[in-house]
Amino acid sequence: MQLFYNSEISTETQQITFDKIESKHIVRVLRKKENDVLKITNGKGFLFDAKIIVASDKKCLAEIISFEEKPKPWPYYLHIAIAPTKLNDRTEWFLEKATEIGIDEITPIICSNSERRVVKLERFEKIIQSAMKQSLKFTLPKLNAPIKFNEFINQDFEGNLCIAHCEDQQKNQLKSVIKPSEKTTILIGPEGDFSTEEIKKALGKKCIPISLGESRLRTETAALVAVNIVSFINE
Repeated sequence: MQLFYNSEISTETQQITFDKIESKHIVRVLRKKENDVLKITNGKGFLFDAKIIVASDKKCLAEIISFEEKPKPWPYYLHIAIAPTKLNDRTEWFLEKATEIGIDEITPIICSNSERRVVKLERFEKIIQSAMKQSLKFTLPKLNAPIKFNEFINQDFEGNLCIAHCEDQQKNQLKSVIKPSEKTTILIGPEGDFSTEEIKKALGKKCIPISLGESRLRTETAALVAVNIVSFINE
């Protein structure tokens, strides 16, 4: 299935007009023509069938002929707050793979030891959209704007709140903390780990210190391991 994404489409929509770039891709690259049916999701748990009525590579127009609700296949709600990596491609790799596995919300957090403090949200969003389409999912993860650690930790949280850090303290294995169908927020620090002060603040907010195993992992690897553990617990 070739899946397209359009955030504006709804169950009330009758026609959809693709922009020039997407129109060119549909007509010239995919060689779609009038009366061909396209599969489109709005990233909100719906799949639409749309029949092409104008096959123009400059302005492709399609008519919605049917739709169906496609609930997300995972029963949990997972929010990963991750410090952006020094090299953008590592964070992008995490975004892609986490979306393929199943994640609901992602927040870039800027920490004391962060080597990268500026992120390109537009590019991150495109990577998440592409991964959603490639993995044939119909729910787009929510990508939040970057936020400083101190501001993030002072929010109110529902469900489990966990922090993965490398300091020599008593920690729980993530797999022993979470249970199926729960809401969980997991904090993943930068290459230099969370600072001691940040860890203290997190623990003061009743954040559960967790371990992801014996190995010291890169930021993006640790985040993906956390996503995979939560997914596995819910199988």
